[in-house]
Amino acid sequence: MARKRREEITSWYQKPEPEVCPLCGRIIPEDQRDEHHLVPKSRGGRKTQALHRICHRQIHALFSEAELEKSYATVEALLEHEEMRRFVAWVVKKPPGFYDGTKRSNRRQQGSPKRGFR
Repeated sequence: MARKRREEITSWYQKPEPEVCPLCGRIIPEDQRDEHHLVPKSRGGRKTQALHRICHRQIHALFSEAELEKSYATVEALLEHEEMRRFVAWVVKKPPGFYDGTKRSNRRQQGSPKRGFR
């Protein structure tokens, strides 16, 4: 019996394209991927956008849910805000897996009630 020639085997599996954060433009590692509701879920939002965890945390550190709903419900609107642009300019220089703790904006601290245990 004759041997069959080895033909090149093509796989049906195609590795998915890496996701890119629409804010900073860096590839999102799987362990740093967060889903952001463009309009907060508590305000009826359903549409989500995949973001870096650090970018997602920065959005919520800067803006209240009311601000997100009324003024910053798109990636383009977020990028128009001066503090968000400065953050993106800083984080774009970091490697994709970079994460650092996020501090609440001074602007948000003034108007929001203090929470926590006493």
